[in-house]
Amino acid sequence: MGSQIDNGANGGSSLIFLGTGCSSAVPNARCLIQPSDPPCKVCSDSLSIPPDLNPNYRCNTSLLIDYLEDNGMSRRYILIDVGKCFREQVLRWFVRHKIPRVDSIILTHEHADAVLGLDDIRVVQPFSPTNDIEPTPIYLTQFAMDSISVKFPYLATKKLKEGQEVRRVAQLDWRIIESNHEKSFLCSGLEFVPLPVMHGEDYVCLGFLFGRKSRIAYISDVSRFIPSTESVISKSRDQQLDLLILDTLYRRGSHNTHFCWDQSLDAVKRICPKKALLIGMTHEYDHDRDNEILSEWSRQEGIPVQLAHDGLRLSVDL
Repeated sequence: MGSQIDNGANGGSSLIFLGTGCSSAVPNARCLIQPSDPPCKVCSDSLSIPPDLNPNYRCNTSLLIDYLEDNGMSRRYILIDVGKCFREQVLRWFVRHKIPRVDSIILTHEHADAVLGLDDIRVVQPFSPTNDIEPTPIYLTQFAMDSISVKFPYLATKKLKEGQEVRRVAQLDWRIIESNHEKSFLCSGLEFVPLPVMHGEDYVCLGFLFGRKSRIAYISDVSRFIPSTESVISKSRDQQLDLLILDTLYRRGSHNTHFCWDQSLDAVKRICPKKALLIGMTHEYDHDRDNEILSEWSRQEGIPVQLAHDGLRLSVDL
């Protein structure tokens, strides 16, 4: 198996897929400590194939937008989600793609696989033992903010209590956004439109629409589209997406909080983007095998669809 990486030789903007796996990531640790008979091939291969050469090795879903501003001089690095695997993603992909920092962060929701790497944001910030640095803007809903304030009180609180000692922690500038596609926001010079979707019937998660020259929708955690959200990104509105990046958890069957293979492909057909990439996969997906199947599906339906993989760098015109 080989990992095809576009190194952004054209020097323009690009999308870097830091993670394309589910919340427990791939390999599934249970497959390795309690192996089945026969053993899981996808997870077993992880012990013999280096992760950077193995598209079945998947960290928590996360996307880095390497945005070259219109002046052609300034680069901005925008991170969507900071999950449990963030430090590993920095060591593997920031180093590989020469990413020096993160300029801003956007959170889709406050579940563990989207936020538990927040403590490690300090490794992509300037060093200061007294925290005397410019905080990194981080965009999130009030609901997510309330949850993170409990999970990470030392990151959410700006003022020290009397007598409290200064400790080096990530410096973050919390900025509240709304779960409303009519309330766009500017992040490091790039406009983002929130795309609320259902992530289970009792929970709203955000996807995001961005790009002026190319329209890109990123939807990592979805079990059902809200009609107004689907309308915003559907070809039927005469604003066809150039790229849809979409959740797909299980290869077979269904799940109460995520799209799976059938639901994902049905959504691609309805929305009809020019191209789609699938993310959020469990170990049920074999990258090469299932991409062959998707190639045939794409030929029949006229919409190119493939599984993304960790480390994929895709040149885009934003």
